[in-house]
Amino acid sequence: MADQVGYHTRHFSLNNPRGEGQEDVPMLLRRLAATLEEMGDIEIRDLVFHTDTDEDGDSWPFMTVYFDEDSEEPPTGNGYGPA
Repeated sequence: MADQVGYHTRHFSLNNPRGEGQEDVPMLLRRLAATLEEMGDIEIRDLVFHTDTDEDGDSWPFMTVYFDEDSEEPPTGNGYGPA
């Protein structure tokens, strides 16, 4: 049985609004930065950039953020065993 750790990682995804500019990666990154600032003190575990397409086949990138709200220290190493 795996040991349980004392934190729970959450996530959300963010894209630009559909329509003109939906493919604008710099705008997406600015929106992401503003969102993270609004969230306050969080521990980011991972950021993943994805490229999707809408129904018309146009590029529609998005970012997924994995984060913890607690400031507890993560397990040593990569979380799968001793460092």
